[in-house]
Amino acid sequence: MILPVSLAKPRPLLVRLNWYWIFQLAGWSFVALVSIYFNAGHRTWRIIAIAWWSAGAGVLLSHGWHHLLRQHAWLERPLRWRRLVPGVMLSAGAQTTVVLAGYYLFNPFGTVDLTYLPSAWIYWIVIYCMWTFVYASVLGLRRANRFEAEALRLEIHAKDAELRALQAQVNPHFFFNSMNSVRALIYEDPQSAARMIDQLAAVMRYALQSGQTETVALAAELEAVQAYLAIEKIRFEERMQVSVDVDAGLEQIRIPPMALQTLVENAVKYGVEASASGSEIRIRARRLDDTVHIEIANLGAIPPFANSTKVGLVNTRKRLALALGARAQLDLSEHSGWVRATLTLPGGV
Repeated sequence: MILPVSLAKPRPLLVRLNWYWIFQLAGWSFVALVSIYFNAGHRTWRIIAIAWWSAGAGVLLSHGWHHLLRQHAWLERPLRWRRLVPGVMLSAGAQTTVVLAGYYLFNPFGTVDLTYLPSAWIYWIVIYCMWTFVYASVLGLRRANRFEAEALRLEIHAKDAELRALQAQVNPHFFFNSMNSVRALIYEDPQSAARMIDQLAAVMRYALQSGQTETVALAAELEAVQAYLAIEKIRFEERMQVSVDVDAGLEQIRIPPMALQTLVENAVKYGVEASASGSEIRIRARRLDDTVHIEIANLGAIPPFANSTKVGLVNTRKRLALALGARAQLDLSEHSGWVRATLTLPGGV
């Protein structure tokens, strides 16, 4: 969509400036001032006029040289030395000729000493070499910045594609488990199955909406997790107990969508479902110094050969790193009969 001119965001002043002409005029003005300075003993209006005459000629001739460099790409790698060297010498020769014409025109010394022509030509060769070197350096910096910006753009696109792919792996896994739960109840308790479907619809809505963003608020994620746990509560009844304890002020911290969901699923599968007596599931969020710790704990043990658990943990770790950076971590530990999955997030997220 193209915004109207009145609504389009204006570009910054530094971007809108034509830096080529700014440096072009500033550089040749400096050359003129240096010439005036070194002719202090003969500083008359004629000498000053010749200095600015030379600078004006330099602006025009160097701009023509600039046009040739761009048109024929003589500064592209590899450098076209067979074109650059004669071009610099011819430009310096043209500059010398125009300056000589200025001496004849303004005649500051009465006569024109032609014996200085070779040294004058060498002087202008040096000036045009410096001009070409500076211009080539600026082109190289611009090219490097352009390549860096393009590389960054591609990196962002790759990161976004990988994040979307990882999120796509999470959602089908969750819905497959949930539909299995619905199937287990649909013949035994239709009303419970109907309530489960309502909860599942709420979670589906959240999953579809959150899948469009890299991160979501913890409050939104917890709401979806509680809807999921309500589904499982219908299935497991008293075998599953849930407690949620979140410090005030943490509701709006950002986490990857469905990150807690994956960890809670594992707690249900390996804590509640795997035990005849069930398990309590504890969800806690605490701020410690400059980090936030979110812990999902369940009674039980870490299953030694649970490939789905490993895939879920690897998936969550990758999404944490992609969305929040290297400081975001996920640790799984077992102690005193409790399995704890702990998300450690930067405190400023």
